[in-house]
Amino acid sequence: MEILRRFIFGDVFNGHAELDFKMRELITVTVLATLQTLPQLEAHTAGALNAGATPIEIREAIYQLTPFIGFPRTLNAIASMNKIFVARGIKLPLENTGTTTDETRFSAGYAIQNPIYGSEIAEKYPDIPEIPQYLTEFGFGDFYTRKGLDIKTRELLILVVLTVIRSDNQIKAHVIGNLKVGNSKDIMIATMLQTLPYVGFPNVLNTINIIKETVK
Repeated sequence: MEILRRFIFGDVFNGHAELDFKMRELITVTVLATLQTLPQLEAHTAGALNAGATPIEIREAIYQLTPFIGFPRTLNAIASMNKIFVARGIKLPLENTGTTTDETRFSAGYAIQNPIYGSEIAEKYPDIPEIPQYLTEFGFGDFYTRKGLDIKTRELLILVVLTVIRSDNQIKAHVIGNLKVGNSKDIMIATMLQTLPYVGFPNVLNTINIIKETVK
């Protein structure tokens, strides 16, 4: 516990001024939800509230994990999050921050996806049209369009979850995506260092190497 305290709350939380405590906790919540380390997720959900994150910001950080880790694990994380909200007297359900309908989710998702990622997925999977359709409607239309987190924060947190699951091709794409929405190389590296106590050196160094190779 002494090693943990000194490293997490001494070395890591006090490093790299690019990240404030609220963003550090949103990053940590994202890591712990992805890892399904639910007791620690509860502790850091409380920590995120203490650091100034709103319940909606925390919820959106967890909701957007769904396309990357699937519904079952996301629902586990939501249950842990809600447990802390109830203990804190936060009234549930929270405000509905969705902005799309069945009719608009594709066009709204495409309007966000295309300027950042273009048509790469559609070109790569012309024989499986469901993949680009689902990515646009579900990944972007159902989540990126929601209120509560801006695009810069969403992209940074998505880079975090991809680091945890070590999805190298998608990491590179989202490094480029982060640059396009205004997240610098320094911010991305600071974010990776924040994940280090929870993910470990191999995955973090893997992403940092991809960042360094991609951003000259």
